[in-house]
Amino acid sequence: MSRRVLGPFNRVEGDLELSLDTEDGVVSAARVNSPLYRGFEQILEGKAPADAMVIVPRICGICSVSQSVAAATALADAMGVTPPPNGARATNLMLATENLADHLTHFYLFFMPDFARDAYAGAPWFASAEARFKAIRGAAAADVLPARAQFMHLLGTLAGKWPHTLSVQPGGSARAVSATERVRMVSLIRSFRAWLERHLFGDALEAISGIGSEAALWAWLDAKGPERGDFARFLAIARNLRLDRLGRCEGGERYLSHGNYVFEGERLFARGVWDGASASLLDFAHEDVTEDVSHAWMAGEGACHPLSGFTQPDIARESGYSWCKAPRWRGEVVQCGALSRQVVDAHPLARDLVAAGGGNVFSRVVGRLLEIARVVPEMERWALAIEPGERFCTEAGVPDSAQGVGLIEAARGALGHWVVIRKGRIQRYQIIAPTTWNFSPRDGRGTPGALEQALVGTPACESDEMPLAVQHVVRSFDPCMVCTVH
Repeated sequence: MSRRVLGPFNRVEGDLELSLDTEDGVVSAARVNSPLYRGFEQILEGKAPADAMVIVPRICGICSVSQSVAAATALADAMGVTPPPNGARATNLMLATENLADHLTHFYLFFMPDFARDAYAGAPWFASAEARFKAIRGAAAADVLPARAQFMHLLGTLAGKWPHTLSVQPGGSARAVSATERVRMVSLIRSFRAWLERHLFGDALEAISGIGSEAALWAWLDAKGPERGDFARFLAIARNLRLDRLGRCEGGERYLSHGNYVFEGERLFARGVWDGASASLLDFAHEDVTEDVSHAWMAGEGACHPLSGFTQPDIARESGYSWCKAPRWRGEVVQCGALSRQVVDAHPLARDLVAAGGGNVFSRVVGRLLEIARVVPEMERWALAIEPGERFCTEAGVPDSAQGVGLIEAARGALGHWVVIRKGRIQRYQIIAPTTWNFSPRDGRGTPGALEQALVGTPACESDEMPLAVQHVVRSFDPCMVCTVH
């Protein structure tokens, strides 16, 4: 057995370090380190509750709207306030714009360029992948970046700016939309749909979201081949490389979704935990969540619920190897992300993929692109339903003593904020980000986190400084390390 440390990783958000044990050219054990501590929970303690809406978005420049929506949801829970319909639609549009732009960035700029590396020069699909996805020189970047920038104008209209908007509020959105702006937003979404159908999918969004099984997915690819669009190019590569056999987290076949895009008490995507072993959907309650610090450089003992836990660095902890805590649901490892959302929401293709091969590199990417196809039509409906002249925000005061929970879905998965207010100030604030779930260290029982399990069995030749297969597995989760250590 040999041990080596890999890092930093390029094309991931923030710092990441992996310690890998390898035997006979494959990973036998992995430890994931989030090596940069930030301490936003400590910054928030003692502040006025409304200050959270200014401080929390600074956790991340990639998913700042998601952090804002989670904080606003937690404060709304503490205040007992519900956004009016226009406020809920505007919030959903802002969150969806950020999430889909993130999926697009991940696919084109983070994930696919790996297949244009020289190591794959002998593959039958290499010339096409290189022409399309080669970093900086590939044609895809020149296509996608203007489309993404145009799509992000939605956030300019709704949020004033991105990242770090102040439009998201506990009572809805502080930015009202005029009739002219509504027309412009609908036009932007339809323009984005046209780009997706022409370049990414080569088909109607409804045709993609209507694919109901893995067999139907391969039939769709074979009908016109990989040149019909970038999704088809990925499928052809995935089939050739058997990406469905790479990056499976066999000890964590539990898929968490907080549910997302709330409107009048209903969620577009369902909340729950899909248990792969029993093939059943289980209820999710935040009371079942704990954070274990036994292998983190954090003070404390055992596992605490976020409302009673705290974040206090302890670099002297001998068993620690990461600044990331180990969140657990009912004491078990779960994984989250776009695939989990689609599985919990009972999409037949997502359920079929995890039944066949679990969460793996292939199914995580398919889940992300499937979500794009499903959400854009909903965005069209939300924008068309906005009623200019009606309220966008409900004003309410913050009680002197209260607690609140905000559970939403960022692009990378389940995001939770827990706040305790005493004497009009924030007494306690805890955050569990999607990558905290996926990239957690071992817990008190010694159980590795989701990525640590997913890396076991991955080819990692000792002569290769940064094995490509390891990079595929890491990037398939689309980690955000700055959110992880918040």
